[in-house]
Amino acid sequence: MMYWYGHDMSGWGYAGMGIAMLIFWVLVIGGIAVAVKFALSDRDTTPRYESPSPQELLAQRFARGEIDENEYTNRLAALRASGARQ
Repeated sequence: MMYWYGHDMSGWGYAGMGIAMLIFWVLVIGGIAVAVKFALSDRDTTPRYESPSPQELLAQRFARGEIDENEYTNRLAALRASGARQ
């Protein structure tokens, strides 16, 4: 008869196995949580474009030299008198 003495796991073996199992389940549950969060997240990350105000367009035209100072001040006064958004 042959006996296999000395091949049992010691206390450290059981502790290592328990820690490994804990790490395994934390990774599995964490992976599922990240996958669910990613699936439910809003993936549309394109920046929303807001059109410039009439005053901003007028200032851009003036800065590019498309209109002179007189035309800029006259148009700006007209925009402010008409109550355009700022």
